[in-house]
Amino acid sequence: MGRIQKTNVARLLDKAGIKYTLIPYTVDENDLAATHVAEELGEDIRCVFKTLVLHGDKTGHFVCVVPGDSEVDLKKAAKIAGAKKADLIPMKELLSLTGYIRGGCSPIGMKKPFPIFIHATATQFNEIFISAGIRGLQVGINPIDLIEYTHATVCDITTQPQNDTTDHE
Repeated sequence: MGRIQKTNVARLLDKAGIKYTLIPYTVDENDLAATHVAEELGEDIRCVFKTLVLHGDKTGHFVCVVPGDSEVDLKKAAKIAGAKKADLIPMKELLSLTGYIRGGCSPIGMKKPFPIFIHATATQFNEIFISAGIRGLQVGINPIDLIEYTHATVCDITTQPQNDTTDHE
């Protein structure tokens, strides 16, 4: 495998002196889901996080970083961000707003700083995986380092699973 191209995310982490690992994976343009990324990495989906950008009616834009197998609870997210109502931004606005495309959006290095909310389960892992800012490359990073670097708020911002099929025996 050739040398991995450093992204802006990697350069920012280098500058901050934060340890991380760049992990390439095969992109499937028809399947940009976090589940595909987790399978490619051979990692538990619960430690592969996706970055979603929302807009609050009173607060403007904010970012939610959630486990790949979960969905943002728009009511919880709005409340935590100080809004009455929040929605995911339209996909066509993502690049101009953040500098990132779908499947390559990272909470690190967006065009402008936005409030960031990271799901509390991130702290259960020694390492989580987030986008390195392009499709096909993830960053393995200590969640505490990510939280401190991005000044993120740790909270519960996901919906409860409808049919929880985890084994409870």
